[in-house]
Amino acid sequence: QVQLVESGGGLVQAGDSLRLSCAADGRSFATHPMGWFRQAPGKEREFVAGIRWSTYTDYSDSVRGRFTISRDNAKNVVYLQMNSLKPEDTAVYYCAVARDFATVFDQVYDYDYWGQGTQVTVST
Repeated sequence: QVQLVESGGGLVQAGDSLRLSCAADGRSFATHPMGWFRQAPGKEREFVAGIRWSTYTDYSDSVRGRFTISRDNAKNVVYLQMNSLKPEDTAVYYCAVARDFATVFDQVYDYDYWGQGTQVTVST
């Protein structure tokens, strides 16, 4: 059984930084793209960042230049470094694992496994 566990969320002020971590348990996902999504109250879940099995990354326009996604395949962990946080970044952040060798991974339906989510709140 696959389990994804996020950590690192919290309450910060605008301009601060946070690093989210997501540990995948149960099997190796070295050849699967992994991603981060977020969902604010009353809004749909949206793509934030994704990373393939190599170093190729993709970001939403709203976070590009501020957030950095990375992964450690040996530890089966994906990270999201979030800098210059803004109040509009407030949401529940979810990590997810896409299908093996998927080349498109910026939509919710590209992903098979999801974590429970971690709350990020950015105050003014």
